[in-house]
Amino acid sequence: MNKNYKKIILAAAMLGLLVMAIFAFNVYGTFFSPNTNFTTDTYEVRIPSTADYKEAFLLIADAVEDRDAFHTTAVQKGYHENVKPGRYILKQGMSNNDIINTIRSQNTPVKLRFNNQERLEDLAGRVAQQIEPDSLTILNVMRDPAFLKEQLFTQDNALAMYLPNSYDIYWNSSAIQFREKMLQAYNNFWNDDRLSKAKAMALKPDEVYTLASIVHKETAKADERPRVAGVYMNRYKRGMKLDADPTVIYAKKRAENNFNQVIKRVLFKDLELDSKYNTYKYATLPPGPIVTPDLNAIDAVLNYEKHGYFYFVADVTNPDRAGYHKFAKTLSQHNANAAAYRRWVNQRGINR
Repeated sequence: MNKNYKKIILAAAMLGLLVMAIFAFNVYGTFFSPNTNFTTDTYEVRIPSTADYKEAFLLIADAVEDRDAFHTTAVQKGYHENVKPGRYILKQGMSNNDIINTIRSQNTPVKLRFNNQERLEDLAGRVAQQIEPDSLTILNVMRDPAFLKEQLFTQDNALAMYLPNSYDIYWNSSAIQFREKMLQAYNNFWNDDRLSKAKAMALKPDEVYTLASIVHKETAKADERPRVAGVYMNRYKRGMKLDADPTVIYAKKRAENNFNQVIKRVLFKDLELDSKYNTYKYATLPPGPIVTPDLNAIDAVLNYEKHGYFYFVADVTNPDRAGYHKFAKTLSQHNANAAAYRRWVNQRGINR
């Protein structure tokens, strides 16, 4: 082999190595170099359940510096044929390889929260702000007659299955998956201890929830709720009307189909509203809850304070007890407390 031929082979080998080095460099740059363009620590991407690769690419493209490099990586790793819906958290400085690995395997749950919803419609709207399904889809699933019958709920008390709390749930969960998660939480909450306490009160879980919704509306003071619950249990056990102002307010909103109105004062004429939710009119629990109560309001009912009080009214005479109530064992004592409250309200011109 002559020297020239050896030189040619050596040159060819060197050229090959150079080409391979350039190729490797380009591959490394495409796959493993940082390719984010956001300045925050993280960037959230939500890919809908119906998204194809084109839609997913456009959602991710705003977060990357080199879109062509990202597309090349997506094709090489087969993501373009296997888009995964969900909520994904990208981190600053991620490479295309990191991004693809994240958006196909690291669906991150959201913290679903709700409280103080007066109707299924309100709850569905609140939930729809936090997960993918729209409010109408969620509402229809909540109201599904077959499901309610199977779980021994009615259209009136279906709200009692939804316990206000913080839940980890995937953003792209379906409405049915959301409902199943709430049912599981409901069954977990109503353990043997709580069921035993409800049975001792001669109440079913949904009735405890309904009473708790009234207690929740009556006072925001957690330490006072067992005492308020005790008042209602004293009335309930004697067959008295509960005479709960929040039920009248709810009945009025329901009758007028206006849950946006703010009612700060119940008038005597309101007490005559003919509604099963009006506990001044009917000596029974309302057909269902008037709000989603705090969990501590439910436990306040289950652990209600045993006492001799039958009446209470807002304590407006003591600034240090704002938000609390005055309790009375006799009607005459209560009437005196109520008169002081009405004078306070009239002085401030609160007419509704």
